[in-house]
Amino acid sequence: MIGLTPKRMAMAIAATALLALALTACGSGDAASVSSSQVARGRAIYQANCATCHGANGEGQPNWKRQNPDETYPPPPHDASGHTWHHGDGLLFRTVRDGGKIYETPGFKSAMPSFGDRLSPAEIKAALTYIKTLWTGEQRAAQAEASKSDPFP
Repeated sequence: MIGLTPKRMAMAIAATALLALALTACGSGDAASVSSSQVARGRAIYQANCATCHGANGEGQPNWKRQNPDETYPPPPHDASGHTWHHGDGLLFRTVRDGGKIYETPGFKSAMPSFGDRLSPAEIKAALTYIKTLWTGEQRAAQAEASKSDPFP
């Protein structure tokens, strides 16, 4: 939060706390242990490792549903307009850790790199915790339900 005025920094901290509260209230996966500091840490990890491809606000790349000539797709959004919330915590974690290549099928190639050599399991979980704050309450609830059969490893 370098370069923010004290008032804007206080507003950012308050917004992060509200997001964490909303995340907890909506029953998202590991919600009981989510704190504003975890969300802030996850946001920092996301900005440093994910935002270049998936957008600073999780908006993804244009035409993310349109396959490229090399059979990959542009990076999808992680906000409420995307499909990330359809997947359980386990699949999301493994995709970040191992890269998208583990899920390739004929006619589909993933350009998603693996981050398991750069991020610890705790850092991956923190980034995913932040991503969950970009979803609606209904999406978080649906994702929490999907995570019951596919929890974090």
